[in-house]
Amino acid sequence: MSLNKVMLIGNVGKDPVVRYMDQGVATATFSLATTTPGYTLPNGTQVPERAEWHNIVMWRRLAETVEKYVHKGDKLYIEGSLRTRNYVDKQGITRYITEVWAENMEMLTPRTDGAQHEPKK
Repeated sequence: MSLNKVMLIGNVGKDPVVRYMDQGVATATFSLATTTPGYTLPNGTQVPERAEWHNIVMWRRLAETVEKYVHKGDKLYIEGSLRTRNYVDKQGITRYITEVWAENMEMLTPRTDGAQHEPKK
C-alpha cells in the first residue's frame, strides 16, 4: 500500500494562469506560499519565519472556479497529490519540477458585502 496526499493552507502568490485545452478542458496553475512562524531558542537565538512555495495545478471545474474567484493573496486550503516532472533546458540540463495536483479546494478568505475582489468576468 502507498499514499500520496498533500494538505496545504496558504496564500496565493499571484493571480492564477488559466488555459483551455483542445476539448475545452480548463487547467489552472499558480503558486501557494505556506509559512512556518519564527521563534526564539532557549539560548536567545532568533529563528526567522520560513516560507515554502508550492506549484499548484488544477483541472476542469476546479480550474474554472479558480479562474472566477481566486486572486493573489487569497488564503486557500488545497488537498491533492504530488507529481514530479522533468524537462531539458536550453543548456541541456535536466530540470525537475514538483507540483501539487489539487483534487479539492476551499476558499478561506472571508468575502463581505464590500469584498475587495469581484468575480472575474
